[in-house]
Amino acid sequence: MDINVAIKKMVTYALEKNLIGIEEKVYSTNLLLDVLNLDEYVEPEEEFHDVELEPTLKELLDFAVENKLIEDSIVYRDLFDTKIMNCFTPRPKTVIDEFNKRYQESPKEATNWYYQFSKDTDYVRSYRIKKDLRWKVDTEYGAIDITINLSKPEKDPKAIAAAKLMKQSSYPKCQLCKENEGYRGRVNHPARETIRIIPINLAGDDFFLQYSPYSYFNEHCIVFNAKHIPMVINEPALKHLLAFVEMFPHYLLGSNADLPIVGGSILTHDHYQGGNYLFPMLTADKVFDISFKGYDEVKACYLKWPLSVIRIQSKNKEQLLSLALHILNQWRGYSDEESFIYAETNGVPHNTISPICHKIGEEFAFDLALRNNITTDEYPLGVYHPHQELWNIKKENIGLIEVMGLAVLPSRLKVELQRVKDALLANKDLLADEVTAKHASWVESFKGKYPVIDQNNIDEIFNCEVGYTFKKVLECAGVYKQDEKGFAGVKRFIDYCNR
Repeated sequence: MDINVAIKKMVTYALEKNLIGIEEKVYSTNLLLDVLNLDEYVEPEEEFHDVELEPTLKELLDFAVENKLIEDSIVYRDLFDTKIMNCFTPRPKTVIDEFNKRYQESPKEATNWYYQFSKDTDYVRSYRIKKDLRWKVDTEYGAIDITINLSKPEKDPKAIAAAKLMKQSSYPKCQLCKENEGYRGRVNHPARETIRIIPINLAGDDFFLQYSPYSYFNEHCIVFNAKHIPMVINEPALKHLLAFVEMFPHYLLGSNADLPIVGGSILTHDHYQGGNYLFPMLTADKVFDISFKGYDEVKACYLKWPLSVIRIQSKNKEQLLSLALHILNQWRGYSDEESFIYAETNGVPHNTISPICHKIGEEFAFDLALRNNITTDEYPLGVYHPHQELWNIKKENIGLIEVMGLAVLPSRLKVELQRVKDALLANKDLLADEVTAKHASWVESFKGKYPVIDQNNIDEIFNCEVGYTFKKVLECAGVYKQDEKGFAGVKRFIDYCNR
């Protein structure tokens, strides 16, 4: 490999993506030489066009490994390729000014540009995201989205060992703090040299907008508080969501619940997640309409959805916000023994919500998913948590993204399910292998539904059954089930709100 060719390709990529201007070509080249510990450079005469980032970065990383600049592992490569990309990433003020200029044209123009910029700088690692497995499965609730996350790399043993020996650092305090901007990273903290965060004001509070480096859906953004303070679902949080959607009406924004088990998130730093994506929950049918006393300008309904979701919508933002807060406050203190809902046990609170704000036509809407994190001896990880018989597919907490109908399933499933398929087609005993054994009872539960399972249909069958299992996972998280008993429970809560 000719390192001079790789350098020119990298510089050409930056020019083609408008990350640098022609006036910055020499300067940026010299920054890259410094990163590669090179004193000389002879620019090749060959011209390059439409340079692809992934193979070009690989050439530079391979050079770094061969010359012992870095260890050959995914963690060290990710730290180093971010350092390379920082040679071509504009300074924060330049990015903020460009975003604000485009926002004056339209909010969508600003976010379109910012998202593309985040991909071009390799902060959003789009070539890895393409590796994720994605499909849809039709259910009685509508189509739900299934993904198996393959884009986020797992740490290798060398990096894990090195991290254990490192001195503990409290800078940045967490991966959501503004101090990450430009931070070089370390083996136990990802590099953030190429992140550029956009300051926004939400209902009088300072926040920043960024995108997720491993987007689970289109324009998956994170909106985080300028202060490192814990997440709380309260009046200011609801105001933040509403203010954001008013600022970016083509986006939705929601919050994970603020209690363990149902949180599924970093609870130590106040933040929200959103983006430009039509989640399955947004197109859910309604089961029945609801009316709330004193809120005549707000329409409300209960959704046909595995979780327990109340939707309220109105053009009157003040009434909408007031009702959302009223429902939250009533739910916090609500107990219903018949439905096994307890506001607290031994002084420990259990009730909270996952609120999602979005627009429906000209109206603003809140979808309020009722959550409860109570545990029992039978369900030590949570009564409203995936039950044990479903853990072969999903054991982790059900967070905001999954509440809305997009499964984020662990990467282990790609290998495990292929092993199960191979064993099934070869007519092997699933219990004979440790990997396939954990899926044996699951396979037995659906095998009888299909007259034939062969090479032609096994992938489709497994995709469907994974989707049906995720549906059951979501049903576990619903505090009220989608049946007459559940509907009666919901109506008791509504009566409680209207008392």
